[in-house]
Amino acid sequence: MVTRPEPTSAAATSDCIEEVEIAGHIIDSLILPKVLDTITAGGGAFRIKQITIGQARHDPSYALVEVRASSPGPLARILEQIADHGAVPTTTQDCRLAEADMDGVFPEGFYSTTNQRTEVRLGGEWVEVADQEMDCGVVVEGAGQGARSQASASKQPLASSSPLPAATARCIPMIDVRRGMQIVLGHAGVRVLPLDRDEVRPHDFTFMSSGVSTEKPKGALVRDIARELVANKRRSGKTLLVGGPAIVHTGSGPILCDLIRRGYIHKLFAGNALATHDIEQALFGTSLGVQLEDASIADAGHEHHLRAINRIRRCGSIRKAVEQGVLKSGIMHTCVEHHVDFLLAGSIRDDGPLPDVIADVLVAQAEMRTRIKDVDYCLMIATMLHSVAVGNLLPARVKVVCIDINPSTVIKLSDRGSFQTVGLVTDVEPFLRALVQEIDALEGK
Repeated sequence: MVTRPEPTSAAATSDCIEEVEIAGHIIDSLILPKVLDTITAGGGAFRIKQITIGQARHDPSYALVEVRASSPGPLARILEQIADHGAVPTTTQDCRLAEADMDGVFPEGFYSTTNQRTEVRLGGEWVEVADQEMDCGVVVEGAGQGARSQASASKQPLASSSPLPAATARCIPMIDVRRGMQIVLGHAGVRVLPLDRDEVRPHDFTFMSSGVSTEKPKGALVRDIARELVANKRRSGKTLLVGGPAIVHTGSGPILCDLIRRGYIHKLFAGNALATHDIEQALFGTSLGVQLEDASIADAGHEHHLRAINRIRRCGSIRKAVEQGVLKSGIMHTCVEHHVDFLLAGSIRDDGPLPDVIADVLVAQAEMRTRIKDVDYCLMIATMLHSVAVGNLLPARVKVVCIDINPSTVIKLSDRGSFQTVGLVTDVEPFLRALVQEIDALEGK
């Protein structure tokens, strides 16, 4: 259905006008209302010049919207804000580039990325941005980019005898910028392609009207998570677990080991604490000096975590401790035995730390970026700092479930832009126990 409605907001007389296009599932994903609200909140006005609404569930919709503002400054700010929702100006313009003049510094006015799929226009062609991540810039590489743009502008064909390499674009963290790199400026020639409703969150989760579940049926959500994990395993997808030490403190270590042995966890991101207390439990039967069998305080139990770290440091690494027969059980032992990739990122409060811990946070962050590239599903369990850190690195296509006794952990994730997160407020042990039961039911055990 195509309509040409009348103006839907009172536009003041203004010469500052720009037309934008919005396409996709813009109605049921509430993208169009967000764009229109952003325009009016920014002091502008709009007129929907054309709209086509998809009739079936999977049919895309389209809207052509005229944006008005009182002066160029407000109009530019509005266009920048609605670009993050996928509103693209109809004027055809390549993205603007500027050379970085210093290492570790973007040029002023650089384009700041979201975690959603993004494309930049180079030489008249839209090029997808690789390594999508929020809070980065975009670097353009490829010797052919300049010549391609010039040929496009002059309408001159490129010489067929010397084909030019295609230009590429990728997200780049500020710390990795090097002088001379071509960095994208502003929003012109940049378009964001927001995920459709079914991509943002699996249909099984649609009963959740909010991202944080405090009073809603937890059993139903646990069943949904189990179905997603089983489906991800069957399609050979990779599941990342971001875990905190409460997994060990609550006696949930054996349950997690069971999930690892059964092939449901392929990567583990954690800090010094989870690994330390897991190894403490394996060597001494305690976690933070508390006996996990009966919750009694062990004599000199406060020393156990340090003695555990010291023993692993003497071996040289967690893997070597397993190979030498020093470490015979626990989460880290199971990761080594079943070839689960683990990354331990340190903090300023770490004791020891364990020899496997990456103490340089920038090195740890770079390693995380490398290892999340093939992740399809992410469980974040009982760790605020690591959940927020990893959430910042994940593209919006990766489904995220955050389980924490503290609802503010999930709220922080959403506030930081990880809108694809579904939250479950509960303790660790009941969740993991119920999750395994649901998986058993799906596997017919």
